[in-house]
Amino acid sequence: MTADLARFSINQMTVKQLSLPELVDACSDLGVPGVGLWREPVQAYGVEAAAKLVRDAGLTVTTLCRGGFLTATAPGERAAALADNRRAVDEAATLGTDTLVLVSGGLPPGSRDLRAARERIADALAELAPYAEEHGVRLAIEPLHPMFASDRCVVSTLAQALDIAERFPAHQVGVTVDTYHIWWDDQAPAQIARAGASGRIHTFQLADWITPLPEGVLNGRGQIGDGAIDMREWRTSVEEAGYTGPIEIELFNDTLWTRDGREVLAETAARFAEHAG
Repeated sequence: MTADLARFSINQMTVKQLSLPELVDACSDLGVPGVGLWREPVQAYGVEAAAKLVRDAGLTVTTLCRGGFLTATAPGERAAALADNRRAVDEAATLGTDTLVLVSGGLPPGSRDLRAARERIADALAELAPYAEEHGVRLAIEPLHPMFASDRCVVSTLAQALDIAERFPAHQVGVTVDTYHIWWDDQAPAQIARAGASGRIHTFQLADWITPLPEGVLNGRGQIGDGAIDMREWRTSVEEAGYTGPIEIELFNDTLWTRDGREVLAETAARFAEHAG
């Protein structure tokens, strides 16, 4: 492993065309030290088996994605969401990661009340955060770009994420800093400093912003260096705020998924070293 990759982590979704064993083999061959895993493929492989596979390869699981979706109003849906998030905490603990990324959830059907939805997230975290702490897992609220506020995440800025996280101890609840979602926000640097001052930057993810966005928007994250975001500037900002942990590359990109996964992984590692190393 080169010094340039010492903090590099590949999120499983970047190369989702690789099976978990293929991903582990590719990481080992290329000297990639960390992986961010997703619940669905891990569940399909078997959580215990996945934990052993990754552990035996000497890889660090930097995060598990994802918990969240905590904005439901119906009692049955709320109870189901809380139960699913407890399972996500259990899975994170089994995999050996201390960070569960939360995508908080969009507006419930028929609702236009963003503030109330954010309050329901805080109410849910009041139940989940102590459970996560008991299992050695931190909850990392991820603000998503405002275009996802209605259907996916009512938390759109770091300021909003921190307003919720700061109701809880930092070792229980912090934030995810993802360049793709917050690069446009001129308040983000100050909010990164705010998060760092209280030890709440629990994970740092990179993806580039390219235009035009594809139909459906979700799978439009650009390869590092192909878009508008100054990755090294963002890395400097989070490091000045005190963050020294892994830097995870998480790309949802239909074109990348059609290519050979090992080739994409090697390219992503090289782009990280060039643009953010």
